[in-house]
Amino acid sequence: MAKEFKGTIKLDIRDSKPDWDAFLQTKAPKDAPNVLVILYDDTGQAAWSPYGGRIEMPTLDRLAKNGLTYTQWHTTSVCSPTRSTFLTGRNHHQNGFGTISESAVGFPAASHPNSV
Repeated sequence: MAKEFKGTIKLDIRDSKPDWDAFLQTKAPKDAPNVLVILYDDTGQAAWSPYGGRIEMPTLDRLAKNGLTYTQWHTTSVCSPTRSTFLTGRNHHQNGFGTISESAVGFPAASHPNSV
């Protein structure tokens, strides 16, 4: 939740009071930077058509044809580590997600249940 829940939860929903504001994100300040994040799970940029790959990416192809290509990528090629880097801003080995969550083994870089 973005904010503290200020509703009321009773045994019967008819007696409860929702709080939708608790789930809404706060708006960015007026002069906040404009950032674009493109997140693709389980893939790397070499697989995408603008970079010679076989996965068709029509929007990225169109941007590339007009002279816009992106070069600052981070990829782990599997979903759990990718999501962990996105959520924490840290390298997937640093935050314990050196592998997918199903293969946590309790060793450094692969102990993620308590790392994030």
